[in-house]
Amino acid sequence: MANASFERLGAREKFAYGFGDLASCLYWQTISAYLAIFYTDIFGLTALAAGAMMGLSRSADAFFDPVIGLLGDRTKSRWGKFRPYILWGCVPLAMVGVLTFTVPDFGEKGKLIYAYLTFNALMLIYTAINIPYTAMLGVITPDPNERTALSSIKFAGAFAGGIIISATLLPMAKVGGWLGATSVRQGWQLSFVIIGIASVISFLIVFFNTKERVQPPKAQKTSVAKDLGDLVTNGPWLILVAATVSFIFFVALRGNITAHYFKYYIGRQTLTLPAFLPASIAGTQTWSWESLVSVFNTSNQVLSLVGALLVPFFARRVGRKPAFVILFAVAILSTAAFYFLKPGQLLLIYGINALGSITGGPLSALLWAMYADTVDYAEWKTGRRATGLIFSASIFSQKQGWGIGAGVSLILMNSVGFIANQAQTPESLNGLVRLMSIFPAALGVLSLLILMLFYPLNEAMMSRISHDLKLRREADGNAPA
Repeated sequence: MANASFERLGAREKFAYGFGDLASCLYWQTISAYLAIFYTDIFGLTALAAGAMMGLSRSADAFFDPVIGLLGDRTKSRWGKFRPYILWGCVPLAMVGVLTFTVPDFGEKGKLIYAYLTFNALMLIYTAINIPYTAMLGVITPDPNERTALSSIKFAGAFAGGIIISATLLPMAKVGGWLGATSVRQGWQLSFVIIGIASVISFLIVFFNTKERVQPPKAQKTSVAKDLGDLVTNGPWLILVAATVSFIFFVALRGNITAHYFKYYIGRQTLTLPAFLPASIAGTQTWSWESLVSVFNTSNQVLSLVGALLVPFFARRVGRKPAFVILFAVAILSTAAFYFLKPGQLLLIYGINALGSITGGPLSALLWAMYADTVDYAEWKTGRRATGLIFSASIFSQKQGWGIGAGVSLILMNSVGFIANQAQTPESLNGLVRLMSIFPAALGVLSLLILMLFYPLNEAMMSRISHDLKLRREADGNAPA
């Protein structure tokens, strides 16, 4: 089967699309890496209360995802189906973000209610923007290879947002930090004023510089029941969802306790750095846990960004599924190795994490490119296209994974006797180590096996589907503009 030929996207549009995930990850990286420690050590919730709140809220919010997907598929405007949600949602997201990271002067019960209300509002508005934004991956171009490149840039933007948060949030938020905060609470609030402004600008860059090209077949007649029926009978999508949920558990378990791992297990460390480095860091210095975790998370995001930029070339050479399998296997081994690392082995900690980051970083980009393939598969099989529903249902499954992973990590910490801002027992420290290593690695193995053994959409199959769909659209007079 000959490869279908499609118009290539311009660099400006690809680059602009990446700003959407940059904006999204200013919030998502905070939630993934720092929300747990914000709620336990700054806001004042117990680990059990914070874990239950985060798990329940994120799992409940996920049920809103398919609603937004169905609305997006049925939206008609001069800006397309999905771009209007970005325009109208970005300012409310910024405002609620500030409220979420404001600590009210309430009692314990009042604080918990406030946390539930603000965090749920933040996630609902985030969903109303992020699902249409992600669905755009399926309508900007019909070319599978261009989608892989676009997904790579999307996740380059995500990692750029992660780098910004990892490198700047704790230095901005601390007392006497970059923003001159007189308390840590004030520092977090002011930080999210700045983050909100940056996110609005980034989302507007996406809105004004992208175009939706792929439209449903003109003769398509559908309903919510038909769309849902197509979804639950889409075999490749169901397999991908199962692999994705276990993959998200792999990421979420580790990510949610990284700050706790450094604060309570690694602690302050005295380092001797080479003389050829800048004078401000060369020589023997004592590094706080905040500095160590900022360097850890920042290097993680930087190397993940490098991996995401390189993955299109690797995927074109070996195929998307084989690329995913190879990279994920290395990332799993790197994660498991943390079980054997001691607090003073910083060179090994950062080195092994670097290997895991550069191989694990591109995995999400590959997954989302494969989700776009399942949209084409559904249209090829049924003659109906429901881009928004498939992407929103995919995000729904991911949020369930993030919500359960976040809740379980904190509940497990509570079960081994974790108490915030106190010296931890050996049992609690051992629990942190296992949550950083063998527990997520086991879930990674499960995800890898599901994808290896059952996912059917290889390169040859997608070439055939793309070719057939192109011929149908040309015959229908509905070829992409």
